[in-house]
Amino acid sequence: MKITFIGGGNMATALIGGLLKKGYSAAAMQVVEPYAEARDRLTEVFGVRAITAVDPAALHCDVLVLAVKPQQMKAAVADLAGKLSTQVVLSIAAGLRVADMAAWLGYNKIVRAMPNTPALIGAGMAGLFADPSVNEEERQQTEKILQAVGMTVWVKDEAQIDVITAVSGSGPAYVFYFIEALETAAQSLGLDAAAAHQLAVQTFVGASQLVAMSDESVATLRERVTSKGGTTEAALTIFAQMGVADGIEQGVVAAAVRGRALGELFGQ
Repeated sequence: MKITFIGGGNMATALIGGLLKKGYSAAAMQVVEPYAEARDRLTEVFGVRAITAVDPAALHCDVLVLAVKPQQMKAAVADLAGKLSTQVVLSIAAGLRVADMAAWLGYNKIVRAMPNTPALIGAGMAGLFADPSVNEEERQQTEKILQAVGMTVWVKDEAQIDVITAVSGSGPAYVFYFIEALETAAQSLGLDAAAAHQLAVQTFVGASQLVAMSDESVATLRERVTSKGGTTEAALTIFAQMGVADGIEQGVVAAAVRGRALGELFGQ
């Protein structure tokens, strides 16, 4: 599988590194990146071909990965319009809808993906949606690229990508927010910053791994820690009184609504 990346930023870098670790050849990948410093870094670190603009060799690929910021996408793909024939296009730009990208490219064979930042350490989660013109083999090709840095899930309705954006795309920030709150609480009760950080982070890592490895529901695991009249119950009672769960749900809904709005804005 030959892959060309349009854009050589953090996510493209993570994907290239992940693919190399999975045994893909550097010779089968190339990057179109306008900044010389970034091109030099990509070539030096990964050994991939890095060029300033799309050329015939760059178009000779199986998958074309659009890895530029959504507000820059229309200009970035202008040179591709009318030049695509067999490639499947994989967009990892947040918010941009398949129909808008198809209009810019004059080409429908597009897969839209929403990865998240843990992909930078190979622990990502990505949602994918494919235009009906994308066949099963092409779906598998795009899936393999994202699976080089984590896990994937497909949706049949493109609107669900906005939900994935709100849950897992923005989700790492929610986790960081919770960890920050735990650290702050620990320090307010007398622990030093280093201890507070270690306790909060490792508790979250361990609990997340326990959920991932367990056959039991999250609710069951929570109930098992929550003894009647105990310390955990005292904390959860306050969370309920403060509406923490409702706040999280409303926040995720707001993120999904904002995702749809940004899609409309960027697609203009």
